[in-house]
Amino acid sequence: MIIKTESLKRSFQVGSEKVEALKGINLSVEKGEFLSIMGPSGSGKTTLMNIIGCLDTPTSGSYFLNNKLVNDLDEDNLALIRNREIGFVFQSFHLLAKNSALNNVILPLKYAGIKQDEANRLARNVLDKVGLSDRINHAPSELSGGQQQRVAIARALVNNPSIVFADEPTGNLDSQTGDDVMKLFKELNNQGQTIILITHEEEIAKQTNRIINIKDGLIESDVRI
Repeated sequence: MIIKTESLKRSFQVGSEKVEALKGINLSVEKGEFLSIMGPSGSGKTTLMNIIGCLDTPTSGSYFLNNKLVNDLDEDNLALIRNREIGFVFQSFHLLAKNSALNNVILPLKYAGIKQDEANRLARNVLDKVGLSDRINHAPSELSGGQQQRVAIARALVNNPSIVFADEPTGNLDSQTGDDVMKLFKELNNQGQTIILITHEEEIAKQTNRIINIKDGLIESDVRI
């Protein structure tokens, strides 16, 4: 079991009002799954991703990552887990504009304390894996949207994470480029990578192997395809 949550709750204070974003989520994810989390705006899906991605902590309940209770860890230890165990891919790529594709991918390795020569080798390998070995010295402005997203995916993969979270990864792409990115995710999953996709697009979700629908802070349905 790579992810397990038990009665996971998260509330926020908005002025004088207490907002319950998650109302008791019980979720299990096995290693090697490719699943999507869907839900309307305000359903709690982003809050759930932030917690299981170690960007936030629950108000109550338990979250286990690789059988380790992580919700009581301090920020330094959460940052360590984010760097070593989790890769993130976002809708807007989040690439450094003045850095080459290679240097964007190297960045997490620097944070992990990997020496330059080894970081360079690992980054080149993963850029080759996503089909960008001929674009490693290009800046983001010299790449298409699909190529930029592939750089972002390479950056997410470079530390060999337990899980890759992809938050609306095709949202800024045309349909053909979005299909290409989804094919890449499928290839990575076939190689054993655990991938959790956050999306509001049903056609994208249908390309994963399991669809979890969240509504009003609770899991409304959990369907394996």
